[in-house]
Amino acid sequence: MRSKSVILFVAALSLAACSSSAPTSTPSSTAVSTSTTSAATEPASTEVATTESVTTDPVTTEPATTEPASTGPAPTEPATTEPPTTVAAADVAAAPSSACGTLTNAAGEATIPFTGAGLAGTYILHLPPAVAGGDPLPLVLDLHGYSEPAAIQVLQTGLTTFGDTAGFVTALPQIDRPVPRWDSTVGSDDGKFIGALLDQIESTVCIDTNRVYVAGLSNGAFMTSIVACDLSDRIAAVAPVAGIQAPDDCKPTRPVPVIAFHGTADTFVPYTGGLGSSVASLPSADGTGTIGTIGTGPPSSDPVSQGPSVPDRTSTWAVRNGCAASPTEETIAADVTLLSYDCPAGAEVQLYRVEGGGHAWPGSAFSVQIESVVGKTTLSIDATKLIWEFFAAHPLRH
Repeated sequence: MRSKSVILFVAALSLAACSSSAPTSTPSSTAVSTSTTSAATEPASTEVATTESVTTDPVTTEPATTEPASTGPAPTEPATTEPPTTVAAADVAAAPSSACGTLTNAAGEATIPFTGAGLAGTYILHLPPAVAGGDPLPLVLDLHGYSEPAAIQVLQTGLTTFGDTAGFVTALPQIDRPVPRWDSTVGSDDGKFIGALLDQIESTVCIDTNRVYVAGLSNGAFMTSIVACDLSDRIAAVAPVAGIQAPDDCKPTRPVPVIAFHGTADTFVPYTGGLGSSVASLPSADGTGTIGTIGTGPPSSDPVSQGPSVPDRTSTWAVRNGCAASPTEETIAADVTLLSYDCPAGAEVQLYRVEGGGHAWPGSAFSVQIESVVGKTTLSIDATKLIWEFFAAHPLRH
């Protein structure tokens, strides 16, 4: 059961100093029990139709007057993609997945073994009550952070519980590794794993393939950015929290709308760029020690180790989507500013800057409980609510 021990796990094992390993949970049963937490109240567990693992290589406050915001040196201008067809979100018809009309699902949550692209793992599948109606539902992939298993991400974001009311399916994948993590490079096997997982879910749950979205925190935000590059033909919009990336070799086939969040006092992934001092205490990838001092030598294989600032990375996405390179600023709260770019319809890019904010999920009660590790969590905005509103307004436009 999830309990206070989970908080100790993430504080002492996932992020704090002296962590040496984080075991990957790979239950043999598809039944997962749920319990009430301070972050999210989950419905009573109901049996979910199980699936066999497959090995597949798939291919409102009154807005303030806006003014230009300085983003530092202009980023290298990426190649732009063709703007999407201008169609209102409500007018984009659902695209039923192959499971629609052939399988019946029940609301509930289960952890399911899965193998894709030669990588073994699991995914937590949460089905909302609306699944019983048989209509195609949106799907949100929620990607965990470095050394934080998917079960922690459930508590961190509250997307599963939010989906019960909003009517979307949530899936939280995790690859079996000594320390839960993502290889956040363009073309990685981890990206292929996620593509294979989409195939799996679409073949076992009635999903609207025009409304498939990805959100992630920290290393999960890095991977969210990579998925937007590698699977742009399948992912309608993305939401990287505390870790937006914009690699030079990203070649999306269409503009991918982005809503990002980042704190200016993040000591893991600094707002000004690179990796922060707090990363040194995280467990090494093999779980035998800690990462140690980084960022003083050549960049590592993970492009986030050194690089542009968060606003510069966001501007790169904006230019890639055909937007203006410089945003306008709008005060949302005393500690929150929204940076918005002038974009073609359906290709919007937004960045919520949290003044003094840490490596946190805005609005998360769970994140508040571990502020001594991750830093300040603002409650002025609710990232989960804002993300879903952005997703709902951005279906896949062909």
